[in-house]
Amino acid sequence: MYFGVLGPLVVRTDAGTPVAVPDTKVRTLLLDLLAHRGQPVSADRLIEDLWGDRPPRNATGTLQARISQLRTALDRAEPGSRALVAHGPAGYTLTAEVVDSNIFEELVAAGRLREALDLWRGPAYADVPDHEFARATRDRLEELGLAATEDLLEQTGDLPALTALVRRHPLRERLRAIHLRALYRAGRQDDALRSYADLREQLADELGADPGPELVELHAAILRHDPSLQPSALPAPLNDLIGRTDTVEHATALLRQHRLLTLVGPGGVGKTRLALELGRSHLGVTRLVELAPLRQDDVLDALATAVGLRDESDDLLSRLIESLGTRPVLLLLDNCEHLDLADLVQRLLSGVPGLRILATSREPLGLPGERVLEVEPLELRSAADLFTVRAGVDDSEAVRAICRRLDGIPLALELAATRVRALGVQGLADRLDDRFRLLSGGRGVPERQRTLRATIDWSWELLDDDERVMLRRLAVHAGTFSLEAATEVSQRDALLPLVDKSLVVASGGRYRLLESIAAYSFERLAEAGEVEATRQRHAEYYLALAQRAELRGPEQRSWLHRLDQEAANFRAALEVAPSLKLVNALAWYWYLRGRLGEARRSIAAALAVPGQDPADRATATVWQVGMTATDAKGSNLAAAADDALALAGNDPHALWFLTTTQWAYGDAAVLMQRIDQAIEAFTEQGDRWGLAAALSTRAQLNIVHADLAAMVRDGRRSLELFDELGDAWGRLQATYSLIVAAEISGDYPTAEGYLTDAVQQAEELGLWTEVSFRTSGLGRIAYLTGDHDRADALHERARRLAVEQSNRSAEEYAEVGLGLSARRQGRLDEAEARFTKWLDWLTQVGGTPGIAFVLAQLGFIAEQRGDFTKAQALHQRGYEAAVQVGDERAIALALEGLAGAAATPDRARQLLAEAEALRTKVGTPLPPAERFDIDRIRHNQGLLG
Repeated sequence: MYFGVLGPLVVRTDAGTPVAVPDTKVRTLLLDLLAHRGQPVSADRLIEDLWGDRPPRNATGTLQARISQLRTALDRAEPGSRALVAHGPAGYTLTAEVVDSNIFEELVAAGRLREALDLWRGPAYADVPDHEFARATRDRLEELGLAATEDLLEQTGDLPALTALVRRHPLRERLRAIHLRALYRAGRQDDALRSYADLREQLADELGADPGPELVELHAAILRHDPSLQPSALPAPLNDLIGRTDTVEHATALLRQHRLLTLVGPGGVGKTRLALELGRSHLGVTRLVELAPLRQDDVLDALATAVGLRDESDDLLSRLIESLGTRPVLLLLDNCEHLDLADLVQRLLSGVPGLRILATSREPLGLPGERVLEVEPLELRSAADLFTVRAGVDDSEAVRAICRRLDGIPLALELAATRVRALGVQGLADRLDDRFRLLSGGRGVPERQRTLRATIDWSWELLDDDERVMLRRLAVHAGTFSLEAATEVSQRDALLPLVDKSLVVASGGRYRLLESIAAYSFERLAEAGEVEATRQRHAEYYLALAQRAELRGPEQRSWLHRLDQEAANFRAALEVAPSLKLVNALAWYWYLRGRLGEARRSIAAALAVPGQDPADRATATVWQVGMTATDAKGSNLAAAADDALALAGNDPHALWFLTTTQWAYGDAAVLMQRIDQAIEAFTEQGDRWGLAAALSTRAQLNIVHADLAAMVRDGRRSLELFDELGDAWGRLQATYSLIVAAEISGDYPTAEGYLTDAVQQAEELGLWTEVSFRTSGLGRIAYLTGDHDRADALHERARRLAVEQSNRSAEEYAEVGLGLSARRQGRLDEAEARFTKWLDWLTQVGGTPGIAFVLAQLGFIAEQRGDFTKAQALHQRGYEAAVQVGDERAIALALEGLAGAAATPDRARQLLAEAEALRTKVGTPLPPAERFDIDRIRHNQGLLG
């Protein structure tokens, strides 16, 4: 929905259809809401704004009727728009999607003044000129509009328009200054002086004031015919500068503070365009010296010509210094990178105190006092703005893909925009792999800027041999890389000079190539016949890095961060040559980070390559089977695990990993046997990390058997070992069984304390799968303590994290929690949908404990609806699953469910007694917070009292 307030009220649908807003009061109401720019307006305030001191008898009801009329008009025009007018505790709010005044302000901020001013159709809020609620907003918009008009007229020098505007605003000093300059430049010095005298007289008569110092100085400059009043001899821009508002402001401030400012950046980033913009806005004389076509010996003559110096003396530099000293001058030295200008620039600045120099180059001049401003590529939004304006298309995902792939380089975007007419946006996006042939044909610009290749060729030719070798070899890197990696893989030490020359981007201690530079460099690498050898060194370096990573122990956090930084390079190495050694070195990192899908794909690709070491193949197979346990398309992995263990020769690490990844889904007896075997082997080998990990897994397995003593014993011993080892991930694993034990026994404060610490540790490590599980755990505690809103919020956050990590196990745990809360709150349909969703997957992966629990919840839902036959069938299935697992607590839950569906109170009493006896036997009587269903069933069966 589009709203227009820069003139009479306009409302249109997204398709452009006018929307009729009936009744003057309803239109006034809409304008009132628009004037508050998305902020709530109280009913009392709206009543006062609409009716003043004569409100209707039932003012609140009348206002509600007008609100309803407004909502109806919007919704009738565009279904769903009723929701734009919302009501909350603070009042009514209009969520306006598009308002012309907001667009106007955005265009002004972007420097697109003519487009901004074209939006005005009359006075702002023209329909309510006398209403106080619009006054502040209207005055602000009118001032912004007038200032934008002044800016535009200053750029264009439109004298008739300036004269007309001065008549309407005779006391605006900035406007008068623009007018005086325009009159002077038109050869009308007398008119300029008369205009100044007229202003001075009006200020004295009406305000008792004198003109400000800037106007006084301008008047004096006109009297003495100061050369600075003449327009700059800079080329006029062909189009607006887009996306550089902040950069222009920053550069302008730097140029005021420093006498030498050098704009550096890669070719095509827009240094010259930015420098010209700064030159045009400079108040003094600006002279441009285009250095790209010049040789070293031609520079002094070019400088003399630019400042209008004609002299036959042998000491041209002295005459140049003398000439520049007569007036303030800004020298704009464009494209300095191929020349040695340091000595000349230093002598000019030393000899001419009033001189300022703005240079553009791909590297700094290297002088004391030089301030360097790196001109960055455009951010995505600004790049898309530039491309859409130049190509005449709307923003889209294809446009943004083009902008990303062209790194936000304005020249590349400008060249690409010329191809849209022939190829279309998507066609252009699809062909960017051939960018150097595609992005050519620029006209009206220097030869070096007519193609993307020519722009990079210019930089390449300025490099020495070592720099060229290093740059082309850097092309095998993906994403960012370290100084160490660059040096090792390229076998050169020339990275920092490439950074200075704006061919390598440095950020946060890391380095990268822009995509176009990388593509160009790779072509040069292929020309040199070095692709295979350089890729081999790249793979060897990253294999060695992965193998020395210390992901178990106190260095875990720093190494996780280091490997995160290199993730793209690991992928690149594996894509070129899938290696079992590399996937085995990375597998634990992938597991910790929850990147199980990437792990499965990479390991499968490496396993498909024949002729590799059988021991590496056995290790990779173990990793692959374990990583598949939580796959969305997973299945019961008992046979696959047996096969993997046969290959691995019952290695204790393999035994542990295949047990810990399947502890909730496999045969409990088999899993317990494996973990006992692993614990024995780790103990014999003195492997404390392996022992700690295996103990935490055995503690988890004892959850199935509801052996609280074993859970606590193994969990505490595991925690002690991991604390000694300084392994943060291990501490998270060890506390899991302690959390569950506390929850089972009703010690919710202890459980919540463990969980809160675990979430914090997992977030600090970036272990988002663990964050999901522990957040669900906090949701369970909130559910058990009756805080259902918090429980739902926590479980939903955990569910989203699990989906982002593609971890079905974590997602199931979170969604079951949402189902529990929904059932407790009486939302049975929602609960049923959430539980039913997971039955097939749990069956698929052999998650019998989970199946028993879900069937119990579905049985309770059926019983709560009064469908006792269905409830009995579901609880019977749950009972059979629980017996299969051998979990007394799960059997007790099924018996309690069968009691709820029992035909007679006596049968219900018997079943509840059996369930209670089982819980007592294993030492886990239900705490009060978990007696909801027991108490409900006893009441329904008439067993109270």
